[in-house]
Amino acid sequence: MTSRLFPSFSALALLVGLAATPAAMATDDHRGGRFEVTITNLTRGQQFTPILVASHKAGVKLFELGQPASAALATLAEEGNTAPLKAELSAMPDVGDVVSGSGLTNPGASTTLIVDGRAGFNRLSLAAMLIPTNDAFVALSSVELPRGNNALTMFAPAYDAGSERNDERCLYIPGPMFVECGGGGGGMRAGGGEGYVHIHAGIHGIGDFKAADRDWRNPVALVTVRRVH
Repeated sequence: MTSRLFPSFSALALLVGLAATPAAMATDDHRGGRFEVTITNLTRGQQFTPILVASHKAGVKLFELGQPASAALATLAEEGNTAPLKAELSAMPDVGDVVSGSGLTNPGASTTLIVDGRAGFNRLSLAAMLIPTNDAFVALSSVELPRGNNALTMFAPAYDAGSERNDERCLYIPGPMFVECGGGGGGMRAGGGEGYVHIHAGIHGIGDFKAADRDWRNPVALVTVRRVH
């Protein structure tokens, strides 16, 4: 039986580049290998928390738009904590490899992770929280890994986990040295979310953060995937 977190969902990502040699296009393939995944932060005033990347079969989905986020995904979106989602995915037989980074990815900066895409596990998903937000996360869900020596480049949007109301208050937003918060964020849960995953509407300046400094327009990340084995 196929393992999945949610029903089938096609990743909301814009394909912007696919480079391949004739030899690579003539070969298969999804015979496996190691893949370098580089995530570049395209925002001006948001940081990405540690990024989780997983290789898996087609039946595994991180979420479905319009449906509630799993508890593990909500934890990542609210706290930047990848551990519950990493443990949940790692326990699934249809997941090949799960890796997570450390530290923050600042605006304009990039983070690179290496994931094992062994034969049959030819899909890629990734997720990370945006801070300072209540429950925004950048994600790709079940993107097909590139074949042969292709390099795949995509844009990724920011989603709202729907698990917290977007009050934009320091008390409910964890994080490092936010100027607006006097040196750091809080860790309390706001509650009262929309109850389903949707495209995030950005920062509106209704709490402690100015939209002029912290708002964004999708996409929020550029993701490049290439085989490195």
